[in-house]
Amino acid sequence: MSLRSWFEWVDAFPSSIAMREHLYAFPVLLTIHLISLAMFAGLVVMMDLRLLGVAYRGTPFSEVQARLFPWQMVGMVVTFLAGLLLFYAQPMRYFGKVLYWIKMALIVLAGVNALLFHLTTYRSVAKWHTASPPLRAKVAGVLSLAMWACIVAFGRLTAYDWLTFE
Repeated sequence: MSLRSWFEWVDAFPSSIAMREHLYAFPVLLTIHLISLAMFAGLVVMMDLRLLGVAYRGTPFSEVQARLFPWQMVGMVVTFLAGLLLFYAQPMRYFGKVLYWIKMALIVLAGVNALLFHLTTYRSVAKWHTASPPLRAKVAGVLSLAMWACIVAFGRLTAYDWLTFE
């Protein structure tokens, strides 16, 4: 089964059609997706700015992490679930959109960046949480800021028929 066939198969589900054709389903899901994304991305920016030593310099990084991380995870889960339902409602709308696929790739890369940070640099946080973060933490912060800015931009631009293939 090709990827296109799979997208067409999901697109033909009665529940997918019902969500797509319901007057409120798609707009409500899109609103939930965007509000939770704003929450998630805003908290990511706050943490990344602390990693860069630009904001919250008087607060130990481990304290910023302890306060923001649980809320980031709530925002991420809600954003993911709403995004999955948006995709489910209109899979063929996204299939041929280059910016959608770039967005998906960047989400994976942002996840890898966060995972690498937590598995490597963050393990030594006790040494630097009250001081300026090490270069590796700053690089992770810059990459995160850049990727999440592109994810938000490409997600928004996906609504338009730019850079499509069939």
